[in-house]
Amino acid sequence: MDERTRADVERAEAAIVEHYPRLVRLTYLVLPPSMGRHRRVLTAHGLVQRALPRTRLRRPDGGLPAQRGPAPESGYDLVRQRALRLSLAYEAQPGRVLPALPLVWGLRLFPRAGGADELALDQALSAVPAAVRAALGLGHLEGLDEDAARAVLARAGAEDPDAAQRAAAQLDRETEAGAAALLGSGEFDPCMVQTRPTDLLRRRQRVRAVAAVAAVLVIGAAVAAAWPGTPDPSGRAGTAAQQALDPDRLLRIPNEQWADTSRVDFTAWPVRGRQAGDRKLLARALRVWAAPPPDTRITAAAGTSTRPPGHPPQLLYAGLIDNVMVVVLYDGERLVRYAEPEDATPTLHFARVDNADLTTGAALVIGRGNGWMRYLLAPWISEITTRDLLAPAAPPHGLHVAPDGVTDRIPIPPPAGADCGRWPVARLRPSTRILAAGPDTAFLVADLDDLVPVHLTSGAPLSGGAPAGATGAPALRNWARTACSLGSLRGTGVRSVNTWEFARQQLPEGGGSAAWVCTRADTWRGPGSVTLRFLPPAARPADPGRTAGRAVNTAACSRFGPHVVGGIHWQAKSGKWYLLAAGSPEVGGLDATGGVRATADEGTLATPAEPTAPAEVVGRLRTGGSVRALHP
Repeated sequence: MDERTRADVERAEAAIVEHYPRLVRLTYLVLPPSMGRHRRVLTAHGLVQRALPRTRLRRPDGGLPAQRGPAPESGYDLVRQRALRLSLAYEAQPGRVLPALPLVWGLRLFPRAGGADELALDQALSAVPAAVRAALGLGHLEGLDEDAARAVLARAGAEDPDAAQRAAAQLDRETEAGAAALLGSGEFDPCMVQTRPTDLLRRRQRVRAVAAVAAVLVIGAAVAAAWPGTPDPSGRAGTAAQQALDPDRLLRIPNEQWADTSRVDFTAWPVRGRQAGDRKLLARALRVWAAPPPDTRITAAAGTSTRPPGHPPQLLYAGLIDNVMVVVLYDGERLVRYAEPEDATPTLHFARVDNADLTTGAALVIGRGNGWMRYLLAPWISEITTRDLLAPAAPPHGLHVAPDGVTDRIPIPPPAGADCGRWPVARLRPSTRILAAGPDTAFLVADLDDLVPVHLTSGAPLSGGAPAGATGAPALRNWARTACSLGSLRGTGVRSVNTWEFARQQLPEGGGSAAWVCTRADTWRGPGSVTLRFLPPAARPADPGRTAGRAVNTAACSRFGPHVVGGIHWQAKSGKWYLLAAGSPEVGGLDATGGVRATADEGTLATPAEPTAPAEVVGRLRTGGSVRALHP
């Protein structure tokens, strides 16, 4: 038995408390993926809690003095080694090391699902031994070099640390999106879990209640939270969460309130739909939201909670859409679309919409089909037309809207992997009752597979407010060349996307004028990503040009980071290669170093350079300071 002095144990306990999420993530990675995500989550928490060593009793007076040994380990090193030893042993003898705590009854726990890259990595991890997963985690999650990781593996009981490290390195090379970034995602975070009920029908029969779920999630001393929003089996009206399941308490906004309020967002939407008075339908929708049956299909935009309602939500719509009963609810932070197909499994779709405004609260997707969708429009939208972003010169097409605000079917953009031959968007114009009519009042929205469409804008980031709408001819020309890149943003919870032509450059050897464009996507949860594109003259209006730089979780090209620089290697018609670079208006000079050395005292730079010559481009700001070029 690995026993320590009381001081050692106290240091170990402090290390577990301080680094608990980090230890559980590493242990979760090492455990076999084949055991299932629920058991894997609970086992990871249990093994980390069991990593606390026991206290070694002191010898009585007169005993032999302790022999001098190696320097004591730090508290964190000790608990990490013990947690690794337990998780490595689990693969060989799962029954003998299964922790007694924590226990969870009535709920399934699992981390939020990632994308295709995370799924591919998880499948690859399931095909290698635990020691390989441990080596990968020690390198990427713990930041250990090869020698340190090898020593930790050996002390934790790995049979062949060298072979494990070689296999981990091979797996790392085969991971296209980068194992380091993927292992840090929510897919591999067992401390941020989602919950779903298990034997819901059996428990409902036992307690003789309609849709009753009550569970307590206890994960050691680190996590203790009660599941809110469960119906009261006794039927008594009590807490706000219980009242939230009463269809008679749903908030219903008067029809004309939107025209007489200073807050033009989803809070101003009136109730619409022929089934808005169908109490049974509304009660079913609320019950499924509060306690989804096991076969319910649930979709949530990135960063959106699927928790039950904590108070009576607002009813926006209830009606029949293409033979599907649809209910749309709003709780002040999220939209929830409940769909009840005939003789099919119900679905829930969640979208975060906090701080929506006149444009981002102007429409929601009320129905989808094979190659089409329909919008439910805000009451302040007086006109909707559609157009193809890839055809900027083509006129828009009118679209019929039913009296309840539901549009005719609109084609959706091509699916991922298909030929990007068109990109339909909708052009919305607000009513003059809330906004004076003018050429700049209309705006574009695009469907990116979320419940709320994305607001498309164009122009330089402003110190206060958003860029202008993307309805003018110059903006449409730029969007024609960048529209197909929107496909990579599907399902990521994007709120708005802006395209900004931050520089124009005359190309060497009479190559014409090229545009440098920054496309910024901002999410509802806050972080944004940018893509720089170099757009030389092209024969087709929809030619996408070339990607010159990317960045995620960045303020670049926003009002909080309005300066940007891009660089790219370009070949002239003569066959000669050049390094081209350009900066936003406040960039007064550019310097290239590395494999190419050049300088310019203006916002653009062009110098002969081999295509393989590495270059680092830095822009000098007119106000002082500098900004580095983004890399592809």
